[in-house]
Amino acid sequence: MAEKLVIYDSFFGNTEKIAHAIGEALGDADVIKLADASKEHLEGVKILIIGSPTRIFRPSPATTGFLKSLAPNGLAGVTATAFDTRIPSEKTDSKFLKTLIKLFGYADTKIAKGLKRAGANLAIPSAGFGVSDTEGPLVEGELERARDWAKTIL
Repeated sequence: MAEKLVIYDSFFGNTEKIAHAIGEALGDADVIKLADASKEHLEGVKILIIGSPTRIFRPSPATTGFLKSLAPNGLAGVTATAFDTRIPSEKTDSKFLKTLIKLFGYADTKIAKGLKRAGANLAIPSAGFGVSDTEGPLVEGELERARDWAKTIL
């Protein structure tokens, strides 16, 4: 098993693209779709990054389920962080949506809380990467920003 692991869920391929960019930046990281991930993949992992699209202000149901399945302190000694893909609040003209985002936030912080609950050491703040619409595409420059962000965990 790899010492560096990126696990992601993706609906339209945007989160997958970010996950692979992060994996490239980490070097010899395994990048696994959540549907293919198992607890065995976590054995021997030293750096773990989990990502999901933001769906109704939270991670995908599969991501939430995976995080809840982790034993308390099951990630003790693991350096971790989280990311999401999202429509940035500054990209919407809807005051109502901006208010909801302020109230409920994005998926990254909820994933980070799940990692912390499982005993992981959150080494760097979680991050969000912009998509221009529900199905994408990614906002210009986000793949490079994801690579730069991932390098900070090393």
